[in-house]
Amino acid sequence: MSEIAGQTDLGSGVADAVVHESYSFACMRCGHGWEQAYEIEHHRDADGTEFVLYVADGEIVPSPLSRPTCLKCDGHLVRIMAAGRVSSAQRHARRAAPRPAPRPAPGSAQPAQPARDHHWHLSDLLHPFHRSAG
Repeated sequence: MSEIAGQTDLGSGVADAVVHESYSFACMRCGHGWEQAYEIEHHRDADGTEFVLYVADGEIVPSPLSRPTCLKCDGHLVRIMAAGRVSSAQRHARRAAPRPAPRPAPGSAQPAQPARDHHWHLSDLLHPFHRSAG
């Protein structure tokens, strides 16, 4: 998603234009998924040469498109997707997750089953976006 917001000033001069972009990221190494919004500021230096600054959460950051880094494992094998893909996959996974079985009443003959933590995998994040052949 992109939108132009006007001019800003981060100490490096007034931006000619500011574009808002959001991306979803999925680490192919550890499966961590996250989303980040950026303000992409278009500037000109004293010689008139154009350059861009990427701003995330008020801080100037490297372009997320050049060499994204996983926030969890610091890996660089990261898939970049359209905004909303990770949050949509996480909502889908929460709806599809099995509900825990009810606990038996005290004195019941059924043994209690231990709760199991779900370990997220990359396939969990990407599953809702796979298209079936047909």
